[in-house]
Order: sequence, then structure tokens, then C-alpha cells
Amino acid sequence: MVAMEHTGAALVPTLTPEHLELQKAVRSFAQKEIAAIATAFDESGEFPLETIRKMGAMGLMGIEVPEQYGGAGMDTLAYVLTMIEVARADASHSTIVSVNNSLYGHALMKFGTEEQKQKYLRPVASGQKIGAYSLTEPMSGSDAGTMASRAVLNEAGTHYIINGRKSWVTSGPVADFVILFTMTEPEKKQKGISAFIVEAGTPGFIRGKKEPKLGIRASATSEIVYDNYACPVENMLGKPGDGFRIAMTVLDAGRIGIAAQALGIAEAAYEASVEYAKTRQAFGAPIGQFQMIQQKIADMKTRIEASRLLIYNAVLAKERSNHDGSRYTLEASMAKLFASETAMFVTDEAVQIHAGMGYSKELPVERYYRDARITRIYEGTSEVQRMVIARNELGLR
Repeated sequence: MVAMEHTGAALVPTLTPEHLELQKAVRSFAQKEIAAIATAFDESGEFPLETIRKMGAMGLMGIEVPEQYGGAGMDTLAYVLTMIEVARADASHSTIVSVNNSLYGHALMKFGTEEQKQKYLRPVASGQKIGAYSLTEPMSGSDAGTMASRAVLNEAGTHYIINGRKSWVTSGPVADFVILFTMTEPEKKQKGISAFIVEAGTPGFIRGKKEPKLGIRASATSEIVYDNYACPVENMLGKPGDGFRIAMTVLDAGRIGIAAQALGIAEAAYEASVEYAKTRQAFGAPIGQFQMIQQKIADMKTRIEASRLLIYNAVLAKERSNHDGSRYTLEASMAKLFASETAMFVTDEAVQIHAGMGYSKELPVERYYRDARITRIYEGTSEVQRMVIARNELGLR
């Protein structure tokens, strides 16, 4: 379990020598190998498979997965530190890391059978294969109970026949395995959703159009169509009707990752702004000497550090959950909400501080601005996070 220490009135995780070594290694790799190619991959929209494979070799695609299943066997804090450092270099890479680790890896670790872990977790955690998570449909987003896709057990009782269309599948164009949520008992709505592990490249699995996105452009996103796809019954994750519970549990973990991603983006934009404020001259002085710029820097820094503490709080809650089974939905939602809105605030101010150069593709600030926007949408919009937080505090379910 993550160690803790008091800093003033706050309780924060302790960075062990192992955490610091990981942070240093990921920062070095991200700044040398990812930052150097981020702009080119943002422009082309190509999937950065080579660097993803390298991160897999470093253990970064299965940080919390035990070594027996191909992972690094570390903790949630290690995952958060990795996400921050990768996102500081490029949000697209961190999105791929997030899906593999939390939405896919965490789901299999928590709900998968031993056979499923050996077959479907090991190759993804080691970076040899790519995993994906598929819940959203064209007309079903936050309200999962309205999804139209269906899985029907065949007469022999050996396979579920799946039909339907899924949208906004991160890593969909390149994924080898997908955790799919679909209706097995539509009349039960949310309680009729089941989860399956599906294999790409098999009959009935059809990759749809690749989405032309505003940001995180190197993180491939697409539709996936299921046309009489035959999924073996042993590929069901959990039990029939467990799908919605699995999806929400996994999203709690995923939201911590997205909060860390948002923090990494914000840190990159902030660091660029501080450096620019020190060197850019106007009216005979560095612009950092002007109070309006100083106010921006102060507000950016304060929100960044507040986000960090909320993320650490969620890390500690998740680690407690690993031992006592308690939920950490509230902590994850608060961290995701505040960090994602901080990322938008900080990147917007960064563009303003850089003025015309902030609007130019010659500097990465405009990319940070575009990449930050998605953090307020995926894995639960800011509106959904506020609803989750408020309902929790009001005792509503």
C-alpha cells in the first residue's frame, strides 16, 4: 500500500525511491523520445506504435499489473506519476497508456478469470498487444441503459452473437482486444448489460471510420461495428448483467488517470509560460514583471498544485479500496473534474501569455490547448462529475 505523510493539513502519498526512479526514467524517455515526435504525429494523426512498444518494454503499459501477468507490479501512485510525465510530453501517448492500464488492464485484473488474464491481459500489459474499452454508442453516452447493441446466446449455449455499433473507441483502429459492454437483457436496462472480451480480426468485427479529432490526434479513435460476431461464452467478463457495475468501477480508476493526464498537460503549458514570461520583452522589460502576467502565473500554479493534491487524495482512496473494497468514486470524480478544468484554464492562459505565438503551430502551446479540451469530456463529462459528486453528498443513488 502507498505510504502516506502529512504536509501541513493535507495527507499525501510518499514518493519512495522506486517512485522517484520511475518518475525520472519516464521523464527522460518522454522528453527525449516522445516530445521530439509529438508535433509530427499530431499533424499526421498516425498511431505512434514504435514508442508505445518501447513503453511496453519499460513496463508502462501495465504498471499496476503483477509481474506474473506481464506488468510492472507497481501501485496507483506509480501509474499517476507515469501519466503526468507522459502527458507533459504528449497527451496522445498518455491517452493510449491510460486505456491500456486503467480501462482495459484494471478491468481484467479486477474481474477477469485466471484464463482470461493469461490470454488477454499478459500480452497487453507487456506492450505486445493493444487493448481498448468500448461502452459508448452513437445514441448512448452517459445514459448506458439506452444502448442499442445486443448479445444473444446461441441455441447451443456456446457463443453470444453480437450485433451493434460502438463509437468513440480509443485505440479502436489498432486494438487487438476490446472490452465490450452490450445488452444481454434489454428489458432490465442498466442491469441487463454484460461485458465481453472480443478479439479483433475475427469474422463480424468491423472497424468503422476513424474520427477526425480536435486534439489527441495521434491517439486513434474509431467506430467498431459488430455484425453477427460470435463471442465464446468463456469470454464474458464477470457474470451476465454485471456489465454496468464493471463499467462504472473501471471508470473510477480511469478518471484518476485522466486527472493525471490533465495535470501533465497543465504542467507543460505552465512551464512554457513561465519561461516565456522571463524572456519575452515588452516596453523595455520581461513581460513577467507586469502584474497582469504575474496574476496569471499565480492562478495557474495554484490550480495545478490543488489538482495534484486532489489526485493524490484519489490515489490514497484507490489504494484503500484495494484492501477493504471501499468505493473511491467521489475522490476520483473530484480529481477528474478539477484537474480537467484546470488543464483548460491553464492552457487558455498559456495561449494568452504567448499571445500571437501561442496561436501559432510553431510552438506546442496551441497543441496543449487542443489536447486539454477532451479531458472535460471523456470518461465522464464535467457535468456528469458534478452530478456524481452532488448525488454522493446528498445520499442519492
